Parts: sequence; C-alpha cells; structure tokens
Amino acid sequence: MPALCNDLSSFARTIVHGEEPSSEIDTNYTNYSVAVAVGVYRNNYRGNLHDALAGAYPVIEQLVGKDFFRRMTRQFIGQHLSRSGNLHHYGAEMSGFVAEFKPAQDLVYLPDVAALEWACHCAYFADDAAALDLVKLAQIPPVQYSELILCTSPACHLVRSRFPIAAIWHAHQPGAPGDFHIDFDCGSCNALVCRKNDVVMVFELAEADAAWLQGIQAGISLGEATAATLERFPNFDLQAVLLNIVTQGVLVDFSMANH
Repeated sequence: MPALCNDLSSFARTIVHGEEPSSEIDTNYTNYSVAVAVGVYRNNYRGNLHDALAGAYPVIEQLVGKDFFRRMTRQFIGQHLSRSGNLHHYGAEMSGFVAEFKPAQDLVYLPDVAALEWACHCAYFADDAAALDLVKLAQIPPVQYSELILCTSPACHLVRSRFPIAAIWHAHQPGAPGDFHIDFDCGSCNALVCRKNDVVMVFELAEADAAWLQGIQAGISLGEATAATLERFPNFDLQAVLLNIVTQGVLVDFSMANH
C-alpha cells in the first residue's frame, strides 16, 4: 500500500507540477509515448479546472472575453491547486488573484465582480435551510423582540463594493437587454445574494440596511443591531428591511440572547 501511495503521489506531481514522470512507469506502449500520455492527462486536468472556473465566473468571462479569460485561468491554475475532490470548491481565490493580475489592472471593478460571482456560486451550492417558522416567532412576546438572535440562510451573502457590481451582474444574465448602460459614478453598492426555489438572486441594499444585516450576521441581537444602525442612520426603517429579507428567504431561524 505505501508503494501505491508513493506511485500515485509521483503521478499527481507529474500532472500538476510538471515533474518528470517516475522511472517506474511502464513505457511499453505501442501507440503513445510516455510524454504524450502524460500530456493528455495534464491537459484534461487543466481543462477540467478551467471549466470549473468558467462555470463559477460566467460574468467575468463575458466581461473580458473567452481568450483573455482562458489566459487568466491558465495562470490562476498554475498558482492555485485544487485541494478538494469536489470541483465546485475550486476558485475561491479568484477575486484576490484578479486584483493582482496585471493585464486586468484597468478593469478596477473586476475583483469585486469576482467576489460577487463567488458568493452566487456558493449560494447555489449551499445546504438547504428550512423557512423561518413565523408561527413560532409569533409566540415570542413583543417585549422580548430585542433579545432575538436572527439566523440567516447558508445561501445568504453580503458583498460590498465601491462599484455598481449588482448592476453589472444583472446586465450579464441570460435575457438581459443588450443596450444596458452602467454608471460607474453612481456610488457604492451593497449586493445581497440569496437563493429562493433553487434560483440565486442578487438585490441591492441601502447602506443602513446593509449595516444592520452585517450586525445580524455577526450574531448580535436584534435590539443591539437596530440600536447601532439607528445611531449611524437615524432614518433606518427596521420594519421595511425585515419585510424585505423575510420575503427573500434570508432569515431561517432564531434564538433568544438570554438563552
């Protein structure tokens, strides 16, 4: 068994890192040389990783074009190994990589779009969660509402950017009109990613609503999150934001702070 593990490790290093094939490899092939056979495996490996990235970042591919995207992913694959047997886990580092990828430096919004796309990718594959039990919630006395700890869905993500990333994302979805115009001077964007009925959705939140939701996701009580938000944003409307996120399936459970 140790010998087999060593052989497999050697073969993996040959495919992934380009090391010379082990001398233990049988070279008695009638149709292919060892170099050709290893090249086939290596191309399949890289091709699968490229396809995984293209599946996770379709908007990035549209923004830069297929040829540029392939060039970018080739370098990404060279720097970031796949560390899971599930290719859906591959590509989390793309936002940071794009920020350092010199040929894309003029596309200053691209790293944040990548962050939004990864959030959408994670939302799609997140575990299912039961809907918020409104009957159970109605049993909580109003005097105790401030002690509520609200739990958000595993598919819920908040991505904040100084660029209109939600508008960019929507403009590149199937069925979007081709004559869109993105105003890059429109200010910051708080993109809320969630999933409902197996469909990933992206909404924009006001700054106050995003600040409140960040507090909720950090695990602080409803009362504390609301008080902190009102201190910064006196016009914050708690009822409106609660109605919005409950409708979108963002909240899935609750507990009490004193328990």
